[in-house]
Amino acid sequence: MKVLVLSAYAAQSHVHWQQSLQAMFAQWQWCVLSLPPRHFSWRVRGNALFWSIAERDTLEQPYDLVVATSMVDLATLRGLVPALARVPTIVYFHENQFEYPQSQQKHSLLEAQMTSIYSALAADRIVFNSGYNRDSFLAGCSGLMNKLPDRVPPDVALMLRARAKVLPVPFDSRDYEPVAPLWPGGSEWLNERPFRLLWVGRFEHDKGGEGLLRILRRLKAESLDYELAMTGQQFRRSPAVFSEIESLVGHRLVQFGYVDCIVEYRALLQAADVVLSTAIHEFQGLAVMEAVAHRCHPIVPDRLAYPEMYPALNRYDSCPNDPEREADAAVALILKMAAEPLSHVAQYPDVSCFGLGPMAPRYERVFRQVAVVQDSQ
Repeated sequence: MKVLVLSAYAAQSHVHWQQSLQAMFAQWQWCVLSLPPRHFSWRVRGNALFWSIAERDTLEQPYDLVVATSMVDLATLRGLVPALARVPTIVYFHENQFEYPQSQQKHSLLEAQMTSIYSALAADRIVFNSGYNRDSFLAGCSGLMNKLPDRVPPDVALMLRARAKVLPVPFDSRDYEPVAPLWPGGSEWLNERPFRLLWVGRFEHDKGGEGLLRILRRLKAESLDYELAMTGQQFRRSPAVFSEIESLVGHRLVQFGYVDCIVEYRALLQAADVVLSTAIHEFQGLAVMEAVAHRCHPIVPDRLAYPEMYPALNRYDSCPNDPEREADAAVALILKMAAEPLSHVAQYPDVSCFGLGPMAPRYERVFRQVAVVQDSQ
């Protein structure tokens, strides 16, 4: 099979997904067009214009399937390059623009929302990395349609639901086999060292830095001896709350920022006791999943995609309207796991079903169904 992949905003998780596709189906022919993850509004609006001219020869090659991310303006691109209109197409949603925290957003998302709806309608199949992503997109689509003044076609969300599928982003389980644990300083014996807390979110507002700060302030009043590693990507304009965290618990920090060496990063995951999420915007949580694959206990809020991934004993109450209560719930779960570490050993959530091996036949089934349906028409 010859597949064209279009990634209009190639963030780290999008690149990981694209590489996973190529790893699962190494025998297929792959052509990838991607654009760097910056200038969000222009990327969403301008990708079809740029590719239709700069990459026209590539786009007009014969393909069995096109797989595009939801940032791609597929409807416009198929109009500008008629050859693409004849190729079976899947749009993959890593996220959707209806669920982004609006209070923190610096630009209007309406155009991105409309573009994603047009792209979904122009595709033969739409695929989401979680049920939460699918359901929130369809709810957002329905809500937006209800706000429009007139001449709105009925049942757009129902039309899209009929062509929707859920396929999580896979990870290569070979990369997450046990490694030699490496935690800066200290003993590996549980009774001879502090409790090891890991936070793997990007240093951005949607990963819940304020929630993490509230949790750490409460832990300060507890007797728990712990160390903290924060391994998320940092940016030039990261929210000020992360500097507050560094000042508050600097003496407990063993890592603050991105770990460039992948071997060292995996060893850090292997050495941690728990991985904490405070996210307010998460459609799958691949970084948390990778930590869990390294036998790190998740402590996650009972919201977003997490209820699909992890059992109730790993989730603390989600209280978006009462953040203080939510922080109390998270601290209570941290203290419980720290007090009974050995009792949780047999209760690691099993994420092996998200590995490349188990996910490959699920992806192949969807890819080939779309190609076969189109070929028969």
